[in-house]
Amino acid sequence: MVDKSTVTEEALKKIKVTKTTKSRLSEVDFNNLAFGKMYADHMLVADFDGKEWGKAEILPFQNLSVSPSNAAWHYGQAIFEGIKAYKDPQGQPMIFRPYDNYKRFNTSAERMGMPQVPEWLFIGGMDLLIDMDRDWVPTGAGCSLYLRPFMIAADEFIGVRPSDTYKFAIINSPSGPYFNKPIKLLVQDKYVRAFPGGVGFAKAAGNYGGTMYPTMQARKQGYDQILWVDGYEHKYLQECGTMNVFAIIGNTAVTPDLTQGTILEGVTRASVMDVLIDMGLKVEERPISIDEVVAAYKDGTLREVFGTGTASSVAYVEQLDYLDTRIQLDTTKYEIGAEVIRRLDDIRTGRATDTRHWNYIINKH
Repeated sequence: MVDKSTVTEEALKKIKVTKTTKSRLSEVDFNNLAFGKMYADHMLVADFDGKEWGKAEILPFQNLSVSPSNAAWHYGQAIFEGIKAYKDPQGQPMIFRPYDNYKRFNTSAERMGMPQVPEWLFIGGMDLLIDMDRDWVPTGAGCSLYLRPFMIAADEFIGVRPSDTYKFAIINSPSGPYFNKPIKLLVQDKYVRAFPGGVGFAKAAGNYGGTMYPTMQARKQGYDQILWVDGYEHKYLQECGTMNVFAIIGNTAVTPDLTQGTILEGVTRASVMDVLIDMGLKVEERPISIDEVVAAYKDGTLREVFGTGTASSVAYVEQLDYLDTRIQLDTTKYEIGAEVIRRLDDIRTGRATDTRHWNYIINKH
């Protein structure tokens, strides 16, 4: 990892800054934040011209002008990330594990035939952007500044090939909890989210587009999300909605492994695994079938099921339906999930010592 001061200095030299003349901060009710509804004063944009990144600028939040022939609309070359910023007790903004998201962003870019984004632009640009919008970082319980870096193809050409040009941007949204109550899951035994050899491990826009219709149908039946399983045997757990999934069986936390390339290598997932180990639980990354989960429920060893993700943090599962079997869990007794949330929140907000150096502190520039 490059020293962050060096990265920020490089960003300062390459990124033009145009401040807004009228902040919209007074329009925000920080006591009633929805998720992804309001956007901060500034955004970062940059262009890849086929050889290198340039035209980098932080400017007032505004619409982008894009041609109807833009290749991203037609062929789906689009990726994104989700990152969160918090404030410590002294009011200092901090980004949680941005280098892990930076690494995953470029992994997604490679899989989608897109250029790598340099560190000065992704990390340094984010540093400068959050410094400018530091007053937008909320401090309420369960709240954060949600950061959305994304990249789209930019060629104005209708032809099936990788684009030569691209646009990168970062926007920010002060947000409340993604899920404000426990969720109900339907185990999907017809539609499939990802197969080995596909793009399930990438944070590609198309991964989410393909889940919309099945999720709509599940919600009509009273469910919040789908628990996705593999496409061959329709029994091995992959993801729940847009989250990684954990099952606490006895004193062991089991989560699907990454070897098939069908699930996202979640930053929150990795953080939760470390916290669970700190708590004294055994953590297993391995294939886990819905049959194993059902059997653990029936013999009384299934203690908790929860999803993890940047947007949702840790989401308790209160109901899980598979064919004619219903798993009903009392989330008011979720001691492990509650402790995971407490420890993660304490680290992310500076109330606990950041022994793993997960937080990226934003200094004034």
